[in-house]
Amino acid sequence: MLTHSHSHTHTHLHTHTHTHLVTFIMLAVVSMQTLVFVVFAVQLVPVSPVESSRSGVGKSRKRVNPVLQTPPATPDPLAGAYRYCNTPNRTQQTWEGHSPADYQLLSVQVMIRHGDRYPLYSIPRTKKPPIDCTLSPNKAPSHPLLSSFISDMAKDGQTDNWDASLTSLARLPNHRSCEMGELTQTGVVQHLRNGQVLRGAYLRGVPLLPASLGSSQVLLETTGKSRTLQSGLALVYGLLPGFSRPALKVRQHWNALFCGRACDCPARQRHLEAEQRRQYRLRVADTRLDRAYVDMAAALGVAPRVLRAANPVDALLCHLCHGLPFPCRVADGSANTSSSPASSCLTPAHLAEIRRQQEEDERERQVAGLYHRYAVLAAQPYLERTAARMELPPAGHPGRRPNLPRHGRPSAHDITMAPLLSALGLEGVAGFPSFAARLVMELWRRPNAGGARDRARAAEEKGKEWGRELRAKRSQDDLFVRVLYNGEDLTFHTTFCRTHPRHTHTPLCPLGKFLRFVRGDIFSPLNATSYQQACLATGP
Repeated sequence: MLTHSHSHTHTHLHTHTHTHLVTFIMLAVVSMQTLVFVVFAVQLVPVSPVESSRSGVGKSRKRVNPVLQTPPATPDPLAGAYRYCNTPNRTQQTWEGHSPADYQLLSVQVMIRHGDRYPLYSIPRTKKPPIDCTLSPNKAPSHPLLSSFISDMAKDGQTDNWDASLTSLARLPNHRSCEMGELTQTGVVQHLRNGQVLRGAYLRGVPLLPASLGSSQVLLETTGKSRTLQSGLALVYGLLPGFSRPALKVRQHWNALFCGRACDCPARQRHLEAEQRRQYRLRVADTRLDRAYVDMAAALGVAPRVLRAANPVDALLCHLCHGLPFPCRVADGSANTSSSPASSCLTPAHLAEIRRQQEEDERERQVAGLYHRYAVLAAQPYLERTAARMELPPAGHPGRRPNLPRHGRPSAHDITMAPLLSALGLEGVAGFPSFAARLVMELWRRPNAGGARDRARAAEEKGKEWGRELRAKRSQDDLFVRVLYNGEDLTFHTTFCRTHPRHTHTPLCPLGKFLRFVRGDIFSPLNATSYQQACLATGP
């Protein structure tokens, strides 16, 4: 009985379970039918209004995706200010020395802006920034080469190949309380790092430049300011640690534009004055900037026009770059940056307002084109000398003067580099030159070009006209240039190579394009065909 009862119970449970299973399946089927119907119905609901058509054409079922009207992010003016500081505390991704396989690097032209400096102007009724301009490897920021750089530069004499006018300049910053415009330790470290970056790109591993590259093959060009000389020495020392100072050629340029014998250009000054008038009109019309100057002047107890004349942005940037408290009003000749009420201090918000107007001015400047016309005339002589240096015969060629440096290192100012960037068409990409900015122009030769050159040279030596033509043609076809700014390859952003196809088997810019630009196309904004014609023009 127990067994029968168990079997009956099992049969009953089985029947009961079967009944529930069937019921579940039926419900599932009904649900699926309902689900399918719902999904199908949703697909038939139009998502956008459609017009009825009497011609029998079906309704449009095209889905219209909404366009989100998100306002663009407001740029942070202080972000640009920090980029201007160029503090040497980050790893750089650089592209100097990169080219297709087997290409030969022939020369490198590097223009730098001097490194971080003390302000050129002081803000009325404030204490000057407390910065020590003496150098010490135990002071931040530092560099592994700083100690030996200080020792080598402190040695007397060893300036046989220097222009006599430069021998009286200090080779190292040396004032415990910085003087106006003096290079700081930050500025020295910036260029030791720049030189080290270039050494890593060109002389380490498989060297792209001759392993025997010495200071006699490098020409350092500078202005008469100690900060440009010291910056240039730091750059060369980072590139060639422990270089021979007596062998280094150092030349002074008397004009900050590095224009050599072509500095006389009446039209250049006229275009600059037109640009300055445009800047003045834009500043005067900016009510936000005017309110900022009124607020700053009230905090310091001076007239707004006095504060404007002091160019406070220079000193405020120094406080920002060095992490110093912003200046406060000094009534009795003592510092009060820590105890002054907020109403008597300048703030980062004041600097941000000035920087906002400067960035708007830079955008307006590109549209107006007045500065670009000035920049063409300011930069063309330097670009012409660069082009001529690129055309120098290779080392060992009978037409090459012995010991003529092929690698130029001009150490310059913002008023040198800014026109150069504009003339090359890079103003909108590169922005205003930061401290220790570097502009590099590389000259490369296509592999297997030497044999063709040798044949052309041999033909020329035999007096055949076609030999000279062949050599000139091969020179144009086999040589290429790259333009890099702060390590970024901007070659295809330049005016002369913007339309050249970059996605080819030779992703470089032909030298011929650069030469045609420097000696002709660069003058098109001035409706001229030569530097002399553009300089003597009297029109707008």
